Amino acid sequence: MPRPILLGIVGDSASGKTTLTRGLVRILGEAQVTHVSADHYHRYDRRQRAERELTPLHPDCNYIDILGQHLVHLRGGEPILKPVYRHKDGTFEPPEYVWPAQITIIEGLLGFHTPAMRDAYDVRVYMDPPDDLRRRWKVQRDCSRRGYTTDQVLEELDRREPDAEAYIRPQQRHADIVISFMPGDRGDQEHLDAKVVMRPGLVHPDLSSLVDGDTNGITVLERGAEISLWVPGTIDRQRSAAIQEAVWDRMPFASHLRTERLGEFTVGTELHRSESLAITQLLVLYQLVTARAAVTIGAPGTRADRGPATRTTA
Repeated sequence: MPRPILLGIVGDSASGKTTLTRGLVRILGEAQVTHVSADHYHRYDRRQRAERELTPLHPDCNYIDILGQHLVHLRGGEPILKPVYRHKDGTFEPPEYVWPAQITIIEGLLGFHTPAMRDAYDVRVYMDPPDDLRRRWKVQRDCSRRGYTTDQVLEELDRREPDAEAYIRPQQRHADIVISFMPGDRGDQEHLDAKVVMRPGLVHPDLSSLVDGDTNGITVLERGAEISLWVPGTIDRQRSAAIQEAVWDRMPFASHLRTERLGEFTVGTELHRSESLAITQLLVLYQLVTARAAVTIGAPGTRADRGPATRTTA
């Protein structure tokens, strides 16, 4: 049985980690994915953190060593006993027994904090929306789901800022893919612009020939070894479908995953769709399924920074 493929998704609170994770689970199928929240590895409950004047973003407030050990176990196909933190009231529940699935997604604040943790992942993604948008998302989420007032959320964001600057944002440099959703011309959630920075730790699909002379505003910029893809939120569905088709053509072994559910997300109980999100999800999915295919045939993976790549640039 091939070992699990590990995807790490890191970013500050309310940066879009869970939205990306849920979309990938929806596409891959819940039976094929294990989702682990790294933010359940808090050392202290909410009351204890307040007494110690620590924020959840500080490494001292988390069992970083245990999380690192668990990543090694998950990569090896072994189960873990995962802690369970209740975000609603800031307390702990009994731990739960978790088996890694074919694709195992670990998302949270400090997932790339140590070299050993970073080395466990096959794919590393960092979510980096503009801070004003992230703050708005956090107010919406924490007020609607976690019982906070707007003033409480904003005060907590300000209190966390030094730790975010010191411990969360520096992890971006370790990501293979940096995803930045930002307000588009229409100003709504379905039409956010997306910037996707792809770095040479992985071999990414070549999309430059698809966007040359594009009239929808899609651009590809190469700067050194980095490739930046810009997808405007106003891209029409037909053009988005053409780009997605080109990416699907580069992974024919994953045709069984093709779905109309790319780009779906929920706001409250309402289902929405975003074309820029669909393209972004597919670029992450591409890395997961190609890594899975490589491991299935006996290769160690597809990381270009761990020796010779097991495939050529698509």
